[in-house]
Amino acid sequence: MPLNDTPVFRKIIVPWYDSGPVCLLTILFMDMVFLFGMAGAAAVREIPEYHQHMWVPLVLIVLSLSVILSVVLRLIRRYLYHLEHGM
Repeated sequence: MPLNDTPVFRKIIVPWYDSGPVCLLTILFMDMVFLFGMAGAAAVREIPEYHQHMWVPLVLIVLSLSVILSVVLRLIRRYLYHLEHGM
């Protein structure tokens, strides 16, 4: 008798790097990177000689916001999936 490939009680296995606590730590770390970029942008605005380097804090700000957004969307999708499937 062959084994059933789709058992009724199959749970999704979430890898450790995609677990809830790790996602929250990622968001916290990216918040710190965002604040560091904001502080860098403020420093660049104060010193006229550094105006040509404004792209560095802007890149940090944009990239940290994109990571935060992607992780938040992943957590929302996972939460909605669990609500939908009653897990």
